[in-house]
Amino acid sequence: MKKINIFIIAFALAFLAMNDAFSQQMKSAVKLARVKYSGGGDWYNDPSAEVNLLNYVAKNTNINVSPVYEWVDLASDNLFNYPLIFITGHGNINFTENEVRRMRAYLQNGGFLYVDDDYGLDEFIRKQMKRVFPEQEFVELPFNHELYSIHFKFPNGLPKIHEHDNKAPQGFGLFHDGRLCVFYTYETNPSDGWADPDVHDNPPGKREEALKIGTNIIVWALTR
Repeated sequence: MKKINIFIIAFALAFLAMNDAFSQQMKSAVKLARVKYSGGGDWYNDPSAEVNLLNYVAKNTNINVSPVYEWVDLASDNLFNYPLIFITGHGNINFTENEVRRMRAYLQNGGFLYVDDDYGLDEFIRKQMKRVFPEQEFVELPFNHELYSIHFKFPNGLPKIHEHDNKAPQGFGLFHDGRLCVFYTYETNPSDGWADPDVHDNPPGKREEALKIGTNIIVWALTR
């Protein structure tokens, strides 16, 4: 019983620390932290992506950002220093039980997760997020969802940035108390468009669309 009480107290303190960290982060420069995960997937690919996106956000909004590449381990208390985090990759992803608990606590207490399937991530991220929110399935967001118009306008939903299987792009969400706390993009790969131009050879128009929808994600996460 004492161990249970200690566990509850520890998590309560983590929640308080996270809320305080979020408040401080909003006052200081915002960073988009890449989630480091196990399982063999390339969580680390295209490190220029976040830097370019945050530079674009700085030029096109009033949000104070720090355009740097940083990664975060879900098992680290550093997780609670970031109001938004980012997962991408091409393959397997696996969370430990501790990481599942911490991800759930992070999301239920104001955190936001953006997931971008870089081709091959879909079946694995769905399985892992089902562990985080067992009572939920990913729900496709309608085109009139505010995320698609909060800064730049996307009346037809997600733009198609990178071709994979000739499927229409889709944006899915998970929610806590009615708040969109996880946004997952499938069959579009905006983060490819954030990377340096010579990495994927995306045309300028596609890169611009990718950076615009990325900006919408940032604005949504920080204001909703």
